[in-house]
Amino acid sequence: MTKAVKDYIRTINDFPHKGIMFRDVTTLFAHPRGFRMAIDQLLAPYAGTQIDKVTGLEARGFILGGAIAHQLSTGFVPIRKQGKLPGRTISQDYTLEYGQAVVEVHDDAFKPCEKVLLVDDLLATGGTAEAGIKLIERLGAEVIGCAFIVDLPDLGGRTKLEKMGMDVHALCSFGGK
Repeated sequence: MTKAVKDYIRTINDFPHKGIMFRDVTTLFAHPRGFRMAIDQLLAPYAGTQIDKVTGLEARGFILGGAIAHQLSTGFVPIRKQGKLPGRTISQDYTLEYGQAVVEVHDDAFKPCEKVLLVDDLLATGGTAEAGIKLIERLGAEVIGCAFIVDLPDLGGRTKLEKMGMDVHALCSFGGK
């Protein structure tokens, strides 16, 4: 029987808090066939689309974004937590389930009109992705799509991003938190 991407993802109950079912993609990353499958499937909807840069959200988005940028022979731009990038940055606040956070990108990371694919491992509430999109757009670039391995539809992230006009692609979904 052929495995799907979802089959390589492990669920860890009560992590990081009681009642949370953590979707662990490190088991997918560790499996050569599973990892290759995920990268290929994340790229498939964008075949033939101009992509000038790939951006990944900290931290697992860096793994995916780097592999996708390599596959496309294009540049990779990390969007990081506040205080992690040297040089001049712009920042964007966003809301977490239990508070506020800030992400940053170098102020020269994107040129006006560049086409950017945003990637991350998991779409939950969409707060981090929304902040990343705002950073990219503030620098004049255009987000042509948002690609994720896992969507947690019960948390509303896809709806939030689609209301922003984003094309959202996820390889699998899990119900619950």
